[in-house]
Amino acid sequence: MSVILAADDFDVSEEAPAKINLALHVTGRRADGYHLLDMLVTFARHGDRLGFRASARDEFSLSGRFSPLLAEEGAGGNLVLKTRDLLRQAAHAAGFVATPVHIHLEKNLPVASGIGGGSADAAATLRGLTRLWGLSLPADTVMAIALKLGADVPMCLASRPLIARGIGEAIELLPDFPSFAMVLGNPLVGVSTPEVFRLLARKDNPPLALPLQLTNGRMQWIKTIEGLRNDLEPPARALCNEIATLSQLIESQGALTIRMSGSGATCFGLFDNLEQATAAAASLHSLKPDWYFQATETIKGDA
Repeated sequence: MSVILAADDFDVSEEAPAKINLALHVTGRRADGYHLLDMLVTFARHGDRLGFRASARDEFSLSGRFSPLLAEEGAGGNLVLKTRDLLRQAAHAAGFVATPVHIHLEKNLPVASGIGGGSADAAATLRGLTRLWGLSLPADTVMAIALKLGADVPMCLASRPLIARGIGEAIELLPDFPSFAMVLGNPLVGVSTPEVFRLLARKDNPPLALPLQLTNGRMQWIKTIEGLRNDLEPPARALCNEIATLSQLIESQGALTIRMSGSGATCFGLFDNLEQATAAAASLHSLKPDWYFQATETIKGDA
């Protein structure tokens, strides 16, 4: 009989919180093709979880609702294993021992859904293996590995409210940012990020501009967020009709504001409190039982 593992069964465990783009402004494009972005980002208390322990040989195991999709991909495209290998190279170069390791991933977030699941997993792997292996690498070495893995990984390494600019590497933490009650929804339909960017009507949209006198007041921030945008939402809606339906469904539950995160197709709704968000998620699940809905809260800036 096979044993079902969980991250808590391991010596070291790490959370991989969902990354939520409260706003995403596409402000330009570099000569190398990378788009320049201004993003207001926060992180949910819901996400994937990873476990790490020393092993006789390198092992990788999966559990969770969305693990079958990763199992189908195979090891070649797995960002967790790429992270392990890059960090091990850096550890060896710095004179550290990086022994074989068993990594377990609880895949609770939809795959390729605009909430940074793979990037969050990579960041959690950097944190977890640094602890397991007892590494003390320079911060710029770890950041270089994070950027090599993807533009979202440095943000996920922080897993705190922030503003990110450039391709995502210029990060400003927001220590006074409040927590929000939130419902995440996804129709479990894939949306191609390259296609979304290709369909952008313009690449030089106005940058992110925040009021100078912002406090950490939740309602003031919600009003501010309402005045911002996700420039990827219109092209994503053109590719995926379900995004409009999802937004309408979340709005029908009394959400204060609704927006798509990242390149989609996940959308979020902000609610007054977790009780309302939980009731809304249950109602949405009864309406669309095959879709993904999750009530959660976001991590405060001073957490």
